[in-house]
Amino acid sequence: MRILRLAAFLLLATAMLAGVSPAYAHVPYIEREDYTEEAPAVVRNVEQSKAFYAWLQSADDVDYYRLQVQGPTRIFAQVIVPVCPGYEEFRPSFAVIGPGLPDPTEELPVLLPEGYGAIIVPNGTPGQPRESFYEPFGGKSYYDGPLFDQTVEMPGDWQLIAWDPYGMGGDYVTVVGAGEQFAPADILRSIHNTLIIRRNGELHTDC
Repeated sequence: MRILRLAAFLLLATAMLAGVSPAYAHVPYIEREDYTEEAPAVVRNVEQSKAFYAWLQSADDVDYYRLQVQGPTRIFAQVIVPVCPGYEEFRPSFAVIGPGLPDPTEELPVLLPEGYGAIIVPNGTPGQPRESFYEPFGGKSYYDGPLFDQTVEMPGDWQLIAWDPYGMGGDYVTVVGAGEQFAPADILRSIHNTLIIRRNGELHTDC
């Protein structure tokens, strides 16, 4: 049975390389330790499609992602939430922080470095309707979330932060990048982590 399951996921990985769907072909990462300002998730190839399965563990938790930008780069980002009991009104926001961006129009939960601005991407308010979709590789449905999709020019250490402005906390996924580029190590990571995700091993709630 295990051999058959492994073969099935090898086929899924092959399908990813064949480009089944840009919306699903992400290299999955699972947050093992909190993504803090001092120890963020480092996104080296910003344009490669990745999905970070993460967790806001408290009302004041802020997760940090470091985006290494060396020239004109398309930053594509989205935050989505698994359709699980108790997450109906969980709506984490995110913000892209970088040099040359305008001052934020809303309050941020962090202080900005000097010379940096931010674009905040809110996720609606509790009670608003939102659509969901099924993601076949992980075998789960997710509440759709708003997108950031913009080409930035200035090189430097950019950041993406995620937080819950309503103080609820929970499991969520940060998607970064839209390009389907898969090295052998990415395929192995995808097989390993997809097995965990299909068993709900990335979640901190029953689903």
